[in-house]
Amino acid sequence: MLFRYKGLDIYYEKSGEGQPLLLLHGWGCSIRTMDLFMSRYRTSRTVWALDFPGFGGSSYPDGVWEVSDYSLMTEEFIRTLIGEPVDVICHSFGGRVMIKLAAGHPELVKRIVFIDAAGVRKKRTLGYFIKVYSYKLSKAALKNRALGKMLDFLGIDYRKRISSAGSEDYRALPDNMKGTFIKVVNEDLTPWLRDIKAPSLLIYGENDSDTPVSMAKIMEKKIPDAGLVIIENAGHFSFADAPGRVLGITDVFLK
Repeated sequence: MLFRYKGLDIYYEKSGEGQPLLLLHGWGCSIRTMDLFMSRYRTSRTVWALDFPGFGGSSYPDGVWEVSDYSLMTEEFIRTLIGEPVDVICHSFGGRVMIKLAAGHPELVKRIVFIDAAGVRKKRTLGYFIKVYSYKLSKAALKNRALGKMLDFLGIDYRKRISSAGSEDYRALPDNMKGTFIKVVNEDLTPWLRDIKAPSLLIYGENDSDTPVSMAKIMEKKIPDAGLVIIENAGHFSFADAPGRVLGITDVFLK
């Protein structure tokens, strides 16, 4: 099914009957990532799941989007199609969207399960700044022949550094999504956490390197009504690594 939002087609699926539950996938994923929860809860609830613009069956954003744009789209989806406060299970990037939505519109959200959610900026190390300024120097060398010759003389392959810059997620994106990715990952949503009124459950993989447990502990501290569960031997997709345990925990929280 399609939901029209500002000229964009937003693909979504709806299944079951009962109290509404909204599923929000992570960056680079789609509705299919959340099939575990769709299958679990559609026998007792009306389960809604959508593809964010740029992913799955939805249109690409019309320009560079920020987290706020995705949040506004999701707000409109809830108001127009669901029409009542909703429980939410969100993974990774879906957590970013829910942080802003729940903080700005608490009347739309009942309970939230944040799974390996993003939103808290990682601490930036010396290595990070070296990498950033090395990239900037390499870009400058493309425009400045003298600087380029100097780097060549020093044995620094600045052309290779530019072509390999950025994360795997960034390099895999089509050009029309790269600006959105940069906007999204560089926004620190920590100040929004204190305004989340909905009871929140944080589920994080012990070995998650994308959104480490250190981020989860900040979220647990900042969100007024939050609890944290750490899944042993699980990574960024903790619900895929330990589906039985994650479902058992969400079952209890959502009752």
